[in-house]
Amino acid sequence: METPLFEEVLPPGATWSHVLKRGTALRITDIDGDANVGAVFYSWENPVERYNMPDTLKAQHIARLTRGDVLYSDMGRILCSVTEDTVGWHDPLSGCSNDNLLLEIAKYGLSARDMAAPVNFFSKITVDQRGSMMFVAGNSKPGTFVELRAEMTVLVALNTCQHPLNPHPAYRPRPVQLSIRRVSPPADNDVCRVSRPENTRGFVLTERYHI
Repeated sequence: METPLFEEVLPPGATWSHVLKRGTALRITDIDGDANVGAVFYSWENPVERYNMPDTLKAQHIARLTRGDVLYSDMGRILCSVTEDTVGWHDPLSGCSNDNLLLEIAKYGLSARDMAAPVNFFSKITVDQRGSMMFVAGNSKPGTFVELRAEMTVLVALNTCQHPLNPHPAYRPRPVQLSIRRVSPPADNDVCRVSRPENTRGFVLTERYHI
């Protein structure tokens, strides 16, 4: 594994942002367990292009994110790939717990009209037959992690606020460890590229964009 270019602990209830370069990966580690990390994603070169939750789910026939899945933009390209995951389930369905992410993206000239649907890493939400959404406690254990490889240069904004559907009566956000390292480009047999035919096409579109 490459030596990390950057490491930092993101405290509970805090926000963070970074322009994650193509060819690098961000690893997020749940230090104490039961963390939640809300995340939004934008193309750095053109922030009008951003993470699209409906396309990400319907293209991959999923209602959760884990290793082998990708985050699609609203232009059919792949912003990030989930290349490693020891949690097994991350929530792409729910919203944000507060407006901390709005404050963070404002640093880049973005506003509430630019707010995209977030991903809540480390959290699990199930949906019953009536469409009711339920928070599943204990989804993430201490030391579990998820790694996101940037397929484009991506503006990433994070917060460590408690999940909005967490029913615990006390507000108890958790810290996470952030680590960025250089990674190799995806090979022809990359797990995210070959997991579904739609993803193969998404990688082709993304690679053509960078020609």
